[in-house]
Amino acid sequence: MICAQTRVRGVSVSQVARRYDVNANQVFNWLKEPRFADAEPPEAETAFLPVEIIQARDMTVQGNRTEPGTLKIDLVCGHRLRINGPYDADALARLIRGLSS
Repeated sequence: MICAQTRVRGVSVSQVARRYDVNANQVFNWLKEPRFADAEPPEAETAFLPVEIIQARDMTVQGNRTEPGTLKIDLVCGHRLRINGPYDADALARLIRGLSS
């Protein structure tokens, strides 16, 4: 399964190794073995999940701070982002998508 995931377009061996907490060199060694040579990448499955909004929340910012704060994001793949001050939300979203793939 690990070797198959390395064959998905846009995914690197080191990304897969970090996901499974395995050394990337070990994954490269597995990829050289004939028994893993024909491993097929997993097919992507799209699914829609039901969502129910129970109660709308007030999302206004409390307080009157004039200095920008710090945003800390820990991604599942192990990357950590720390943003100080103002940021472009679209650029941040593109960065997160790139780091998560």
